[in-house]
Amino acid sequence: MAKTDVASKDTTKGFLAFVERTGNKLPDPVFIFFYLIGILVLISVVAHLFGLSANHPVQTNADGTPLVIKSASLLSAENIQRLWVDMPKTFTHFHPLGYVLVVMLGAGVAERSGLFAAGIRQAVRGAPLFLLTPVVALVAMLSNHAADAGYVVMIPLAAILFASVGRHPMAGIAAAFAGVSGGFSANISPGQLDALLFGITEAAVDGANLDPSWTMNIAGNWWFIVALMFIYLPVIWYVTDKIVEPRLGKWTPDATQAAEYGDEDKPLTDAQRKGLRHAGLAILAVCVLWAAMTFSPGTPLLNEPAEGVEQAWYVTATPFFRSLVAGFMVLFLAAGWAYGRAAGSIKDHRDLVDMMAEAMKDMGYYLVLAFAAAHFVAMFNWSNLGLISAVHGANGIESSGLPLPIALGLIVLFSALLNLFVGSASAKWALLAPVLVPMLMLLGISPEGATAAYRVGDGATNIITPLMVYFPLILVFARRWQKDFGLGSLTAMMIPYSVWMLITGVILMMVWIFLGLDLGPGAPIGYSLPGAG
Repeated sequence: MAKTDVASKDTTKGFLAFVERTGNKLPDPVFIFFYLIGILVLISVVAHLFGLSANHPVQTNADGTPLVIKSASLLSAENIQRLWVDMPKTFTHFHPLGYVLVVMLGAGVAERSGLFAAGIRQAVRGAPLFLLTPVVALVAMLSNHAADAGYVVMIPLAAILFASVGRHPMAGIAAAFAGVSGGFSANISPGQLDALLFGITEAAVDGANLDPSWTMNIAGNWWFIVALMFIYLPVIWYVTDKIVEPRLGKWTPDATQAAEYGDEDKPLTDAQRKGLRHAGLAILAVCVLWAAMTFSPGTPLLNEPAEGVEQAWYVTATPFFRSLVAGFMVLFLAAGWAYGRAAGSIKDHRDLVDMMAEAMKDMGYYLVLAFAAAHFVAMFNWSNLGLISAVHGANGIESSGLPLPIALGLIVLFSALLNLFVGSASAKWALLAPVLVPMLMLLGISPEGATAAYRVGDGATNIITPLMVYFPLILVFARRWQKDFGLGSLTAMMIPYSVWMLITGVILMMVWIFLGLDLGPGAPIGYSLPGAG
């Protein structure tokens, strides 16, 4: 066993131990939603009896008087009928469901063909010694497009890479874990996470009925997640090299250590390298195809304005933005198929169909979760409690005199705290979005801005909560190199990353709103309700 200076930590005391004990007692997120539906029903009845209401911020009655939004009991005959009659529609019309399933049809092929794993290995092997940490962190963040492959391939590979150059393998695990999980929302382009989160955001906007003209744009946080990546990269580099690795002490491997820990660092075969070349050509072909559909005569992916009518460029490009969900599916599918045909992992079209079917099997739990979340969100909207809470919450923030950047920063911190107790990113956003999205819209923050604030808080504490689904797997990887490495050791190792990523993420969010920068193409952070004022 390798020698190390890290001592075992007492994991029975302290705040993180409390988080672990409390979180482990929570039921599965599916049942959390069912319990919350029961609580919501009771609250809606009480709110209706007490006449809880708010003035609609935009809509008025025919005589110009404010339209009053009244709370509705979920036990009314109308809502009970709606629950049972509309159940199939409530489930299938849940916005994130279609977006995620479409993207995963392609991403599942790219993952199962071996494209993601080979691409990750090729990207980090041979990195210059002084750039090893930032290269590992960068590829780890980019690997979020690869779903599970980022955790399963990148993290053990980083440990081997660090060990092969005489550095502590635990530092490699820490840097890769920080990139894959802490930098969960940082990337160079939108992907399946954007489809998931913006689908929930769209459901929140539709439920509040504040702006029927707002449409989901999967690229709505594009510029922000790129900036987040460039912020997190030096943070992970500094924390790894200056804080974590010195604390780990000098690492001395056993004589047989290198042979014990898998083949993650094997050089790519000729077939795999050929597959990567073919995948690159497929990606280029898909990009050319989308460009042709956007800029060629007839422009099927642009809304041409009527003659003599001026419209903003992002309104013109709305079909293009909305096509990106399908675009990423085609991109992953084409690249995965091209790689698999060249590398030998896909023999014929039946293999391709099998991979797509396996990807859908993996989504089984998500379908169950989506059923529960869809009904919670829908019933929250039927009760009108979401919009009423948003109106009163926005009024409370305005009357407090709290500057908007500070308020947004506090929302980021709240998301980070909630993440310690509820691991699923989609479950948390489904809980928060029906209130936070309309509340921030009323305060002048766009739905894209609300989504960006949430994802900063969600990612930063992923790496210190035992409720994150891959946390036990990271512990297994760590024990390959140090047998006595425990839960407390892993948490203590990752806390510096979490603290600095949260601080820098909050600062970035506050600076972004202060400067009024766009979060993505056609996605300003500032917002004004149509017809307001």
